[in-house]
Amino acid sequence: MPGPGAHLLYALSGGAALSRLAGDGGRRFGPHHCAVYAANAFLGPDLGSFAEWLTSFFSSTSAEAAGDFAMAAVHHPFYYPLLLSLPLACLYAWLSRRLLRAGLLDAPNGVPLSKTQCFLLIAAGSLSHFFLDHLFEENGHSTMYTWILSTGWWQGRAPINSDAVFVIGLLCICLIGGYVYINRVKHGKSVIEKSNQTFFLILVIAALYCMWCASQIYLRNPPQPAIGEEADLGVIIFLAIYLFLPHGLCAMSMNQTNYTEALDELPL
Repeated sequence: MPGPGAHLLYALSGGAALSRLAGDGGRRFGPHHCAVYAANAFLGPDLGSFAEWLTSFFSSTSAEAAGDFAMAAVHHPFYYPLLLSLPLACLYAWLSRRLLRAGLLDAPNGVPLSKTQCFLLIAAGSLSHFFLDHLFEENGHSTMYTWILSTGWWQGRAPINSDAVFVIGLLCICLIGGYVYINRVKHGKSVIEKSNQTFFLILVIAALYCMWCASQIYLRNPPQPAIGEEADLGVIIFLAIYLFLPHGLCAMSMNQTNYTEALDELPL
């Protein structure tokens, strides 16, 4: 499975890219955001593995059971933030204030992260951690990766279904046509309004696309290939949860205003 270097490089490079894309001199997504996001993508859910390793030094059955329980409970994309997000958010918010006061980590706004921002970054880091784990662990036979492949068609050459061609073609035309309509020339709406409408359009088309694929795979008897040999259902759901959602959470954690509070007024 991916080691510490892969997790850390992936998260830090993603955070640095978000910081650059957010603009405003790093005031919206700065070094503190990157540090918390990377820490939880790097070590985060592997705290369960660390606890299991610590208990391996004790020969007692109870210690081993406690380590196994910690691994099962914490090494999970959703259990980790659900179980530990509150204490960790408080810890990271406190560390952000201390690092800023000590001058060890810059924050262009001069304001540390809030607990809400830390919570969003913890959840984003956990999901990004499993983006790599699901793809590159267990010799390519992880449960998630196996399910993704199961949504494709591997029973010889997939037949060409006219209904699939019509439905998928219609959805793709609606997506492209809707995008062009929203972003047409001389449109009076702002960039943010256009972006929100575009995201809504994508969500609607993606939901319809997944419903079509699921109906062909799980509701038809016998099942038939939804889109030739492609595993689009698994790929779309996987990317939505483990790629787009964590980056969306990072975007939600961005600073929305330019703070002017003096550093000396920050609480300890």
